Amino acid sequence: MSEKPDPDSVDSNGEVERDIRRNRKFSLNDAIGQLAGGDFMKGGSPVSRERQAELEIEDYLRRHLVDSEGVLRRVLLRHLGESLINRDYTAPLTALAEYIPQVLASEHLLAEFVREADVEWGRMQDERPHFEAPGRPPHPHDPYTIASVRLSLSELCERLASAGT
Repeated sequence: MSEKPDPDSVDSNGEVERDIRRNRKFSLNDAIGQLAGGDFMKGGSPVSRERQAELEIEDYLRRHLVDSEGVLRRVLLRHLGESLINRDYTAPLTALAEYIPQVLASEHLLAEFVREADVEWGRMQDERPHFEAPGRPPHPHDPYTIASVRLSLSELCERLASAGT
């Protein structure tokens, strides 16, 4: 049986590290970490800043957006993912708070957003989507109408404003 060195008698951190490594198997992760250098990932995250921003927005939408099907969340994430590419990722909820009023202020953008939500819903449900036609009432089974999406996005915008973003 080998004797473990007394922690008080160890000269340097290198000796402690060698002793620890002697008693464990070497993995692929260890090899990659050593190739990258000793300080690789110190203080960093293996998740990119862009992905962290997307996850923060997704979490916020999951908690604050009224959308039983989850379609609006997917469409918003897709749109914001495209706009986040050229942004600073440190304030993703600010990007969300800036994007929603732009959609609400433009009938064209809102109609396109709803159309995209209808397509996504049809894909998820494996059904033909119900598109709104100008001058005609929405289909009675259409879960995403211009009025319902406007309401959901307006409520989300109010929640963001009250949260101070």
